[in-house]
Amino acid sequence: MFILQNLDSTTLELFGWDLTMPLGVALLFAAIAGAVVIAIAGGVRILQLRHAANRQRSLTTDP
Repeated sequence: MFILQNLDSTTLELFGWDLTMPLGVALLFAAIAGAVVIAIAGGVRILQLRHAANRQRSLTTDP
């Protein structure tokens, strides 16, 4: 419904590209891109913590 109410065209300039699309679609793409960036950052952090936990576990269990 939000996209249908925001059909005014807008021009986006991104990395030298000029894109013209409805405002609602542009906001939807921005929200999806933000979610992807957050998911990648969270995944990297989880991998860092898992690696640190495994390293700590191996240091405490070695005789």
